[in-house]
Amino acid sequence: MRVLGLDPGLRRTGWGVIDAEGTRLVHVANGVITSDDKAELADRLVQLHRGIEAVIAAQEPDEAAVEVSLANKNPASTLKLGMARGIALLTPALAGLLVGEYLPMIVKKSVVGTGHATKEQVQMMVQRLLPGCEIKNADSADALALAICHAHNRETDRKWTRGGEDPLQMALAGRRRR
Repeated sequence: MRVLGLDPGLRRTGWGVIDAEGTRLVHVANGVITSDDKAELADRLVQLHRGIEAVIAAQEPDEAAVEVSLANKNPASTLKLGMARGIALLTPALAGLLVGEYLPMIVKKSVVGTGHATKEQVQMMVQRLLPGCEIKNADSADALALAICHAHNRETDRKWTRGGEDPLQMALAGRRRR
């Protein structure tokens, strides 16, 4: 499965693509889509849409993951970020991709092991989980972390739907034996 992670932003939208086969993860590509901050809002959204479309066309992902944005102190910034997030959700959906959404805390917990990890910790773990990966910047590192989180969640879903053993039940059974 090839996963596209998107870290939405109006100025910069980070993207990262990984291949996941079971628990094996391989870095494919990462980068940033930028919009012209001097352009009108509608034009900037079109730039983001076209940039994401180009990444999808070039990388041919099977699924996508987008970060859930939390509210800022500035309502205008929050609204603009929400619009960029809408483009990040809409574009892969229009391409026929399944799109997962993840809170930043869930992504950090999935990749680092704690929901309150720093950006530096996330970048370090992304590089460990994807050996040889050259991260373009913090936005693309976050996008790769989203892709990793999605791959882990989808693999767990697959195991459960195939009738694999429920890890929670296995853990409880192990405790009872002690």
